[in-house]
Amino acid sequence: MTMAFTRLRLAAIAGAFALAATGAQAETVLHRGNGAEPETLDHHKSTGVTEANIIYDLQEGLLVFSPNGEPAPGAAESWDISDDGKVYTFHLRADAKWSNGDDVTAEDFVYSLRRAVDPATASDYAPILGPILNAEDIIAGKMPTDQLGAEAVDAKTLKVTLKASTPYFLGLMVHHISWPVHKATVEKFGADWTKPGNMVSDGPYMLAEWVPQSKIVLKKNPYFHDAANVKIDTVIYYPTEDIGEEFKRFRAGELDMTYSVPTDQVKWAEKNMPNEYRNSPYFGTYYYVINLTREPLASNVNLRKALALAIDRDLLVNKITQGGEQPAYEWVPPGVPGYEQQPVDFASMTQKERNELAKKLYAEAGYSADNPLKVQVLHNTSERHRKIAIAIASMWKKTLGVDMTLTNQEWKVYLDSRDKKDFQIARAAWIGDYMDASNFLDLFVSTAGERNDAGYNNPKFDELLNAASLNPDPAARQKQLEEAERIFLTDLPIIPIYHYRNLNMISTKVKGWVPNVMGFNLTRYLSLE
Repeated sequence: MTMAFTRLRLAAIAGAFALAATGAQAETVLHRGNGAEPETLDHHKSTGVTEANIIYDLQEGLLVFSPNGEPAPGAAESWDISDDGKVYTFHLRADAKWSNGDDVTAEDFVYSLRRAVDPATASDYAPILGPILNAEDIIAGKMPTDQLGAEAVDAKTLKVTLKASTPYFLGLMVHHISWPVHKATVEKFGADWTKPGNMVSDGPYMLAEWVPQSKIVLKKNPYFHDAANVKIDTVIYYPTEDIGEEFKRFRAGELDMTYSVPTDQVKWAEKNMPNEYRNSPYFGTYYYVINLTREPLASNVNLRKALALAIDRDLLVNKITQGGEQPAYEWVPPGVPGYEQQPVDFASMTQKERNELAKKLYAEAGYSADNPLKVQVLHNTSERHRKIAIAIASMWKKTLGVDMTLTNQEWKVYLDSRDKKDFQIARAAWIGDYMDASNFLDLFVSTAGERNDAGYNNPKFDELLNAASLNPDPAARQKQLEEAERIFLTDLPIIPIYHYRNLNMISTKVKGWVPNVMGFNLTRYLSLE
């Protein structure tokens, strides 16, 4: 009996070790490069892609991005749309829960939508919720938040009423500005609700650790309704503004995915790491925004045009960025169904013709070799942005004689400078949140607040966008948006430079990564071989 008992004990111990080893092997950790340090993880206040990547792992809205970047059911398993397109009734999943085990309810969404448009929240993104009934007046401080067109019919049914039929509304619901926050947590911790140990999330992951400038660690949320299909146990995001260093870390096996690829490594990666290098279309535009509250550029559209003309975009994308980017002579990127891009009037010229016209306009504005225009260009810390700025400085100097000064700032400081209009010209980019031209054009309505970096104000432009937001005829609406873009690019409050490509390094161990124009690849869909 003793020997048999001993054998049983040894077998049990061996089994325990085997189980532990299996468990250790089953633990999957994904290491993701993620650009700059996140500004905030409060999804009603964040503005950047680096924050969104993390937020889309932590939280879940009524709808989410599918693997191919299209809207898909999230916390809402289904929805009904009224015949006039003004009322959306969302049916929440019975098993939708927060990471502390609380049910996700329709009241959570009502509270959160009200918080998003509340002027006290000061959300840069609040204006995109303008299609919801009374949202614009609430954002402007003209109406209390309880007048928002959002109602909890019952615990699992949310009714959202719009001011007019909005064909892109479901796409808008994929954006995190419309996603819920846990009311009790926000009210208990205030601004600290996003800290590890405080945050309660309703997505596939929970915030476990945040070491500034080092890493953000997310752990799988056991209460998530689709937890059984989430294959990655832990995802670690690494903020790395130096994408050259990020590329080195990927090659050393420290990262499974990168945020981007350094311009000077694109051709090398394409040739030497074809199975890891990914290059796909991206719904975004890289541009320079001009501060229209500062002279001399503010009141002289021809001077702004001279600067726009003198940028050789073909040279930039072929010699500097080298990722197959498309030179931009429009604000709205290609790909919006039913929308015809509206290029600037010099798009069909040769670069030689552009340069000659630029010189003429520059001289007419009173500038010359003896009296050069002096401009300051602001960009966030990045080797890519620095190289582009240096190239543009050279073009402006050679063609016009402009003296450019470059200023780089860390991401959060740079965003603050743009919000406060503490710049003359700033590097900027906009990546579309949903596939509609209004997502680009609405940034520059006069009531857009800090989102309108240029301080642009044209009543006709505003009028067209307002009319388009109320127009039930899709074709007529598109014509109004096209006319608005023509006016916008005639005024040139920005200088479009190129339309993006999404450049990444993805380890061959990573499965489930799908290129898509929205550029988001949620960890919930990925696995490790």
